[in-house]
Amino acid sequence: MSLSFIDAQLALVPEISSLIEQRYHLLKLIKLSGPVGRRPLSSMSGYSEREIRTMLESMKEQELVEIAKDGVSITPKGAEVLFVLHDSIEERSGRRQLAAKLKEQLAIKQVYIAEGDSDDSELTKKLLAMHTAKQFRSHINGHKIVAVTGGSTVAAIPAFMHNEELSDLLFIAARGGVGEELGLQANMISASFAEACHASYKAFYYPDTLSEEAHAVFQHEPAAKEMLELYSKTECVIHGVGDASKMALLRNSPEDERQILIDRKAKGEAFGFYFNREGEIVHRIRTVGIQVEQLQEVPLLFAVAGGESKAEALLSYLASAPPQTMLITDEGAANKMLSLM
Repeated sequence: MSLSFIDAQLALVPEISSLIEQRYHLLKLIKLSGPVGRRPLSSMSGYSEREIRTMLESMKEQELVEIAKDGVSITPKGAEVLFVLHDSIEERSGRRQLAAKLKEQLAIKQVYIAEGDSDDSELTKKLLAMHTAKQFRSHINGHKIVAVTGGSTVAAIPAFMHNEELSDLLFIAARGGVGEELGLQANMISASFAEACHASYKAFYYPDTLSEEAHAVFQHEPAAKEMLELYSKTECVIHGVGDASKMALLRNSPEDERQILIDRKAKGEAFGFYFNREGEIVHRIRTVGIQVEQLQEVPLLFAVAGGESKAEALLSYLASAPPQTMLITDEGAANKMLSLM
C-alpha cells in the first residue's frame, strides 16, 4: 500500500483536514463577498468574530487576503489557492460522487451539494445560499425575468450577490401573497435581489383570505393580469421546497385543510402546491402565481433546500420536477434522500 504525500500528512495529523476545509470555505466566502467586514463574515460563516480575526491574521500572513478600511478581499494568491484546492476537497469529501448519484436517480440537470446539514449548522445554510448565487451568476446570461419564492433559504441568497451588475434583470415574486413574516415574503426577497444586482423588481400583493369568487374576480384586475403576463415570460425561477405540514402551520391553514394534507399524504410544498411522495399534486392554496405546468417551459430552474428534515419534501417535489432543474442542497438532505430512494 502506497500513500501520497498529502495522504501521509492526513494520517499523521488527521485534524489538519478539517482546518484546511474551514479556512478554504472562509476564503471562498471572502472571494464571493469581498471586500467584506469581519462582522458580516462572522454572520455569513457562523464563526465568532474572534475566530474570524484569528483566521484572517493567519491568511494575511500567508498573503491570501488583504485587509483594508472597506473590508477583507482575496488576493491573486488566495484565488489560486482556492482554484488548486477545489477539486481535491470536493473529491475527498465525496460530495461530487454523491451529487452524481442524485443527479442520475432524480433525472434532473445538475445537483450541487454543500457540506454539512442545514438542520444543525448556520454555516451550511449560508453555503447553500452561496452555491446558489454562484450558479445563478454562471447561468443567467441572456435571461431577463427572474421569479423568486419566499422562505429563509432563498432570502439568504442576495447577501452573496452584492456588487453584481445585472441591471437588465427584472425580479418578481413567484406568487402573490401577504401575511407571512415580512422579511421572508417573496415580494421583499425579490426587492433584495434587485438591490443586490442593481436591477429592478415588481411587487405583487395578493390577499390569501380571498374567497373562491373573489379570487376569480381578482385575476382580472390590471395588477394581476400584468403579473400573469410576466409569469408567462419568466426565464429563471429560484425557489425553495418546504415540508408540507410545517408550511401549513406557517400559513395558519385551517384545521380541515391540514387534515386534507394528512389524508392525502402530502410531503412537500412549492409555489403553493402540495405534493405526495410520488410527485402528484394533492392540494394547492388559492393564489395567483407561477403554475407548476409553466415550469416545464422555464429554461433556468434552481431548487434550493437543505437539511435531513427536508429530504422527504425534496423527493416529493423532485419526483415530478422538470428535467432542467438544478438542485442546490446539502449533505444532510442528500444522504437522507439516497437512503429513502
